[in-house]
Amino acid sequence: MSAYHPLTEQEAVQIAGSLEGFFPAGAALQCREIGDGNLNLVFHITDPASGKSLIMKQALPYAKVVGESWPLTLDRARIESEKLILEGELAPGLVPVVYKFDAELSLTIMEDLSDHVIMRQGLIAGTRYPKFADDISTFIARTLFFTSDLGMNQQDKKNRVKSFINPELCKITEDLIFDDPYTNSPNNSFDPAIRDAAEALWQDNELHLEVAILREKFLTNAQALLHGDLHTGSVFVTPASTKVIDPEFAYYGPIGFDIGAVIANLFLNFAGQEHWSADQRQRNDFRRYLTDTVRDVWNLFDKKFRALWDEYGLDRIASTTPGYKDYYMNRLLQDAIGFAGCKIVRRIVGLAHVIDIDRIPDAAVREKAQRLALTIGTSLIRNNRTAQSIEEIIDAALSEAGK
Repeated sequence: MSAYHPLTEQEAVQIAGSLEGFFPAGAALQCREIGDGNLNLVFHITDPASGKSLIMKQALPYAKVVGESWPLTLDRARIESEKLILEGELAPGLVPVVYKFDAELSLTIMEDLSDHVIMRQGLIAGTRYPKFADDISTFIARTLFFTSDLGMNQQDKKNRVKSFINPELCKITEDLIFDDPYTNSPNNSFDPAIRDAAEALWQDNELHLEVAILREKFLTNAQALLHGDLHTGSVFVTPASTKVIDPEFAYYGPIGFDIGAVIANLFLNFAGQEHWSADQRQRNDFRRYLTDTVRDVWNLFDKKFRALWDEYGLDRIASTTPGYKDYYMNRLLQDAIGFAGCKIVRRIVGLAHVIDIDRIPDAAVREKAQRLALTIGTSLIRNNRTAQSIEEIIDAALSEAGK
């Protein structure tokens, strides 16, 4: 295959057929391009005779959601492949297996997860995932602890930071999450019905202070190697399995950002239940499930991260100084709450929204969900530095939903 170019389905079939030892010789492979994200081509390759299948993901040199006017580095494909492989080592069974990475084509060939569903779609359908909180807390605890100064040699960590410098994709986050929603940016996108709420964001200097503090942490705090985009569209699930995908935004940043992304997307679905639940009783019940999941994600993460620290902590003073561990974990909670708020706000007034809310057909119901999400998001931002418990944000969300 020649130097980099976007693959056709026919070329994808040729590459898949050449993968040594995967498909039977001479298999009549079928291919569909299924990418529905913003940045990549995704090919689903199947052999109906053997039942075997795989996924091929190719980075494009621009943001697909905008076009060639928004160029992007192809090195993100290397970052994603290396991060997936590392995640597979640190959190076995919780990410797809990588079969091959082709640097020239910016192409990753990996396990097909067609027997799973995208969690965002599952939640919209009202499905509950009893293993999710346990699985995702294991994933974030292990991938973050063992890439931090607490869990790996600190000089080795500095060298790893160099491998995951990801300035272009970080720039997307820096602008779309921590800047554009708080000013009249051409990148913003929101329903005219909530223009008053958007304009209120632009004028709220107290809120801007909290966002500026969180933005500084995202810019400067290289605590651990993040997934960087850990929303419910980047998680494939069944009731018995969880698989995290798409870590192309990976970089060394604040641990709370990954945790906050999970929490934010559970709250976005919480707001969307204005439509997706059939009646008030069902709505209250499913929202309780979502807030129980928020609670479990944080509490299980806290428990597992502390246990890893106790058993594998390499930093003497961090491990032996009384009170430091509690200080550190409370700071992570506060960061997670603040980042969750920022992630919620951008999904309502920023460039890329979520189908949990955008696909609500009734304009009045959609507006109610949008306003609820903004109220929750801004509350999390405002109160992040004083929060002492995950219960505080759960109680606040349930209170707002009950109004």
